Amino acid sequence: MTAPLSNDLRLRVVKAIEGGLSRRAAAAKFAVSIASAVRWYQRFKRTGSIEPDAIGGDHHSHRAEAHAARILEWIDEQRDLTLVEIRDRLAEEGHVFATATIWRLLDRHNYTVKKRLPMPVSRSATM
Repeated sequence: MTAPLSNDLRLRVVKAIEGGLSRRAAAAKFAVSIASAVRWYQRFKRTGSIEPDAIGGDHHSHRAEAHAARILEWIDEQRDLTLVEIRDRLAEEGHVFATATIWRLLDRHNYTVKKRLPMPVSRSATM
C-alpha cells in the first residue's frame, strides 16, 4: 500500500476548490485524481481537517477478544493446546478465525506458544 500524499498538496487542492476552481480543474492543476480531490474536499467540509486517516492496523481483534476468556480457559485446562486446535474448536462453534488472529490474541494476553519448559542453564558452557 502506498503512503498518503502530503498534507501540503491536500491543502493546496482544498484551497483551490474553495477559491472557485471546480474539483476537476483543481485535480488537473495539481496532477491528482479527480476522486482524490473530491474526497479531500468532502473530508475538509465534514471534519475541518485535511489529515489522512490511519492506514492499516488490526480491525478484527474485537471479534477474537469476545472469546478470550473461553480460549484462555481451554489453555489453562490443556497446556499443550495448539493454535490450530483452538481454531478448530472455535470453528465447531461457528466462529471462524485465522491462526494468526488467535496468536495475536494470546500475545496480547501474554501467553506463550512454547510447549517445552525452559532448559536449565548449562554449567559447562559460557553464556
